[in-house]
Amino acid sequence: MKVGAAACVVAAAVAVLGAGAASAHHSFAMFDQKKPTTVTGVVHEFQWTNPHAFIEIDVPGAGGASERWSVELNSPNNLKRQGWKRTTFNPGDKASVIIAPLRDGGKGGLFVAATLPDGKVIGDPTRAGVTTNVQRP
Repeated sequence: MKVGAAACVVAAAVAVLGAGAASAHHSFAMFDQKKPTTVTGVVHEFQWTNPHAFIEIDVPGAGGASERWSVELNSPNNLKRQGWKRTTFNPGDKASVIIAPLRDGGKGGLFVAATLPDGKVIGDPTRAGVTTNVQRP
């Protein structure tokens, strides 16, 4: 009887903790996936971090000042399985990145595809309307 009650308590605790972890992950509703936007600039930093990798890119703004844009990607685990490396982007690289922009108008978005300095396209070129020079890692 005591073992059965203890098992129920453990199962309930696991269910509660699992629900908390699942709810902690955000949805993608914050991104407008119907308005692909191209951001072109210089990579400031490529953050190979969990739960999502990020590309921080300096984009020329009005008056010559640069604006820092933050582009959210998948997890490093998933990116690695798609052929990415922590060196896919390096500080100083020029890149053109297609994003699903933030709905609130902030300087950021969800990664769709990118054109690397050598002209190769990575990501999901079909969603970006790109049909040539596609690299599938």
